[in-house]
Amino acid sequence: MSTAPGPLDRWYETAGVRGGVRRVFHAEAEQGRVFFPDALVPHLAHPEVKALAPERVREISVRHLYQFLHSTTHLETRVVNGAAEPVANGNSGLHFPTSLRMDAFKVYCDEGYHALYSLDLADQVAAVTGIAVPDVDYGGFVTALQDSGRRLLPQDPVLAGQLQAVVFETLITAVLNEVPQDPTVVSTVRELMRDHAKDEGRHHRFFSAFFLELWARLDGRRRVLAARALPAMIRAALDWDLEPVRVSLRLAGLDEERTEAVLADSYGGGAGLDRIQTISRSTLRLCAQVGAFDLPGVTDAFAEFGLRAPEESDV
Repeated sequence: MSTAPGPLDRWYETAGVRGGVRRVFHAEAEQGRVFFPDALVPHLAHPEVKALAPERVREISVRHLYQFLHSTTHLETRVVNGAAEPVANGNSGLHFPTSLRMDAFKVYCDEGYHALYSLDLADQVAAVTGIAVPDVDYGGFVTALQDSGRRLLPQDPVLAGQLQAVVFETLITAVLNEVPQDPTVVSTVRELMRDHAKDEGRHHRFFSAFFLELWARLDGRRRVLAARALPAMIRAALDWDLEPVRVSLRLAGLDEERTEAVLADSYGGGAGLDRIQTISRSTLRLCAQVGAFDLPGVTDAFAEFGLRAPEESDV
């Protein structure tokens, strides 16, 4: 990678795992605040949900926080660390300098810590509020993301994992930066998201640079295959995992028919496509930077998933 100062050069001084504090939830200081921004929970705006008693709506908000935190533990450990480990240990099939391998180990340490404090906060909130964490698989969309790699790059599992990590790490910062800015949200949640965003900002820069290094080492055939696989991975990383939402709505008292109607209205069809295009802007810029959209079939592959190349002014 470049000899210019890197995003992880001051990791020992700045990483959350090195000097961060444990965020502790105190319910008495959080009266009147929500556990996740209402605007980021589409089903909260549905008439069926708005008609529920306030305490049921609060429970749905708390369970959405659980979904975010538990999904994070899956993504950080299964996707990002799954990709970082072969790079760090020199088993990726491509040669990377020792400095990059050490940065991959730094990412590995960070992500384990993010998973730990995400699980910790969910456990604290459940203990204090009495709202149990549902017994549901929060790794569903990680499985979907990994399935997209197995389907589109069946002979190249390491490359598939690396692309999945690049996609996730260049998407998550946009989401994490939204929550700390919302004063209606429980302060402990905002602080934890802010902590996470600081580390992920550095990871975003690392994985953006890593993608350029990775791309330069791919031959023409693998570039085409990788570029065609990326849009499916982007959508898999951003499409909602509906099973935890379904369970949450049923726990709130909606019957099966009304639950399915809420899901269809809130997440069906083209719901959220503009937001997906916006959140994936940095990832799409990276694809454009390496010329991915100029390769055969790639523009059509992105269009199939409701994604388009960034405008020239955005590249």
